[in-house]
Amino acid sequence: MRLSYASNLRDVDAAAWNRLAGDAPLVRHEFLAALESSGCVGAGTAWEPQHVLAFNEANQMIGALPLYIKHDSRGEFVFDWGWAQAYDQAGLSYYPKLVSAVPFTPAAGPRLLVACDEPFSAVASALMEGARNLGERIEASSLHILFPADEQHAFLTEHGLLSRKGYQFHWRNDAYGDFDDFLAGFTSAKRKKARRERRRIGEAGIRFEHLRGDALSDSDWDAAFDFYSRTFLRRGRLPYLNREFFAEISATMPENVLVIMASFNADPIAAAICFRGPDCLYGRYWGSLVDFHSLHFEACYYQGIDYCIREGLSRFEPGTQGEHKISRGFVPTATWSSHWLSNPRFNGALADLLLREQRHVDAYMEELAAHLPYRAAGA
Repeated sequence: MRLSYASNLRDVDAAAWNRLAGDAPLVRHEFLAALESSGCVGAGTAWEPQHVLAFNEANQMIGALPLYIKHDSRGEFVFDWGWAQAYDQAGLSYYPKLVSAVPFTPAAGPRLLVACDEPFSAVASALMEGARNLGERIEASSLHILFPADEQHAFLTEHGLLSRKGYQFHWRNDAYGDFDDFLAGFTSAKRKKARRERRRIGEAGIRFEHLRGDALSDSDWDAAFDFYSRTFLRRGRLPYLNREFFAEISATMPENVLVIMASFNADPIAAAICFRGPDCLYGRYWGSLVDFHSLHFEACYYQGIDYCIREGLSRFEPGTQGEHKISRGFVPTATWSSHWLSNPRFNGALADLLLREQRHVDAYMEELAAHLPYRAAGA
């Protein structure tokens, strides 16, 4: 097996990469390459691509690990600012570090991309060895695999990485016939609240369209990007992604792009930008021009649930944070990340910290589950 590194995904055969990525839309060549070609990651940013590639004796690519040299911790959604501060207080440098993740995208999925006809453990171990060799060469403090799929998280734990537990709120499709069928499992009070929120939007005259990537005009994307940017600007930050990124993915992977566009008097006023795989909808970016009561809940949650029921998708993952999602049918769901610090003393201290942190996460998830809107039988 031969390993190499790619600092530009354009230099990697797209078909060969996608054979490894399979149906996971957020690690497809088109998505990750668009981040690079649009300048969202790469030169001048804190994300320096250094993807690990594995080849067999016939020079066929049989494994890949999306990997970035990071010079800060922004856009990761697994927060380690305290770890960086501890390194600084000890007179050590936490950056650069190595991160395997989908930049700016806290959605679980495969990180160790291995050909289905190859032994996973052997190829994945080689990819991890390649990451650690790179870390030694650049004197990286650590290696972080963020939001790996559950089975890959188990593999990483078996191979010595430390587990960190988090949570998000996900919706699961219990073979619902329509939205009313979904609400039928709610308690009476929660069902009335959800219907009242949806009724307010209809009575306000707001209409919605579900637009695939190739159904959006330039003006549609201009509006959606403006709304998305406003969400960041209200918090005093520039958006992570630029207009060029959205233009490219709508052209290269339109079947995986969904924009839920809200209009008032035929003018766009809000948008939720999502991605879809064969079985899951990923809600990612949201913004609005004006504030209508319940507009956020309708655009980001109820419309997505409607879409999943109609399309037969089994899951809806609307992103991080937001206890308000619970009353709208989203269930606390564990997420994981895997970590290794090159400094043995810090790695040992982190192991103890993560065990204590997990107990708090478990207790909080249990407390959150007590507030689900479902009737006892449905829960």
